[in-house]
Amino acid sequence: MFEFYRRLAEDNPAPETELEFVNPYTLLVAVALSAQATDVSVNLATRPLFAKVRTPQAMLEFGEDALREQIRTIGLFNTKAKNVIAAARILVDQYGGEVPRERSELEKLPGVGRKTANVVLNVAFGQPTIAVDTHIFRVSNRTGLARGKDPLAVELKLEKITPEPFLHGAHHWLILHGRYVCKARLPECWRCPVIDLCRYRPKTPPPPPRPSGARTASRASSTARTG
Repeated sequence: MFEFYRRLAEDNPAPETELEFVNPYTLLVAVALSAQATDVSVNLATRPLFAKVRTPQAMLEFGEDALREQIRTIGLFNTKAKNVIAAARILVDQYGGEVPRERSELEKLPGVGRKTANVVLNVAFGQPTIAVDTHIFRVSNRTGLARGKDPLAVELKLEKITPEPFLHGAHHWLILHGRYVCKARLPECWRCPVIDLCRYRPKTPPPPPRPSGARTASRASSTARTG
């Protein structure tokens, strides 16, 4: 287990979330918006939003209609806009505009489940939580690292077996590994740093090398068309 994480850490010593944020509140909003959406699409929508809105009070003043238009490119934007505004109201009224540091309190906010709460606790407050998304669920089961029938089962296993030095970064290493190497449809086993520690069979072979003549012919054809 130690070697599994050691190799991921060696490959990426300082892993970070790919969601853009400026403080715990904007992180909370970004993670809530990322449900069933890509980090890229969320960043495109939140970049201009967070230039104007960085606190729960500012979000309330911005308003649900304006927020809905700002995040229209993100899936489920109507429901997400309602939840973000409702959560902002609770944060202002009950928490003095601050993001709570307890999972139980975070999960009371509309649109915030265990996974979102774990991300906020880990990234914003440095707590050793592991948020199990589809990537981590797949990697944990496929490799045999921590098999489970549901995200909670996988999360609890990962927290139990992950060596202490790697607990804080485990979420990032596993999600990035699943996003870029251990992909859903076709894992790129030939470039996996933990290939010999993984139980997945059969290993995906590297793609065949592209014939050098094909590239030359393609360039010649392109030149002929544009000449």
